[in-house]
Amino acid sequence: MSVSTVAVPAVVHVPEELKAPIILFGNFRSGTTMLQKIIARHPDVVAWDEPVGVWLYADPKRSHDEFDESDATPRVKSYVRRKFLEYQRANNGRRVVEKTPHNILKISYVRAIFPDARFIYVVRNPLSFVSSVELKWQRPAGNRRIMKRLWSTPVTQIHHYLPKLISQLWNNKILGRKYLSVWGPRYRGIGSDLKTEPLVTVIARQWARSTRKAEEDLLRFADDEVLKFRYEDFVESPVRHLERICSHCDIEMTEEMVDYVKETVSADRQLKWQRFDKKELAQILPEFAEEMQRNGYEIPDDIVNAPK
Repeated sequence: MSVSTVAVPAVVHVPEELKAPIILFGNFRSGTTMLQKIIARHPDVVAWDEPVGVWLYADPKRSHDEFDESDATPRVKSYVRRKFLEYQRANNGRRVVEKTPHNILKISYVRAIFPDARFIYVVRNPLSFVSSVELKWQRPAGNRRIMKRLWSTPVTQIHHYLPKLISQLWNNKILGRKYLSVWGPRYRGIGSDLKTEPLVTVIARQWARSTRKAEEDLLRFADDEVLKFRYEDFVESPVRHLERICSHCDIEMTEEMVDYVKETVSADRQLKWQRFDKKELAQILPEFAEEMQRNGYEIPDDIVNAPK
């Protein structure tokens, strides 16, 4: 008597696919951290804050932050996407919302790596940028940020960053210099400018050149590919903008996200630039006036009429 057997289907392990990330573009001190925290309140989303070393995989030796599509080689694409997938897996499969302000000079490069991503771009008044960033130039990275930066850096490339880190700490902590050797977006030529221009001029140029390049790169995006708005408009009506963000990213706006926005977003931090002397601001006005007006910002009369 023969005994029939029933074949048991083999268990097939389907590799987890990378979910289209949400990527925030914006200059330093422009509200990307705030936006990332808001979006990450969604239960299906996890924040990845500034994995700089991952993005620099194409060329960690470069003296500036400007990358384009040609830098997104198949090897680079594979590496960056794999790192995003690893982070997604390490966080229970949640969709990644990422922000790295240096990427304001890498928009076409990032898009080439993630053509399926949902992009958000935020711009902020350059007067606020200059005021906030001038303070950041005075502060070396803390231990927590240093460790986070090293964690996201490929082991084979750590030697590119250690000399810079040691130099920053030496100049600021040991020699007591007021300002770091460099901070913020490194546009082409920033090294030469730092040798010949006042720091406040370089900071103004950081905003103007980064913003101009971002706008040029974003012109190549389809209308439904990127959501653009000003920081000042967001903080004036955050819930309305949250609705736009959620719709753009194909996520449901939750009560927790709304409550978080109402509790944390404030519109009272927009005039800190007034700590600067109006004459000093008038002197750097030519650096950003054109881009400032292009983005819908009015130049205050007391700066325009300040003595030269």
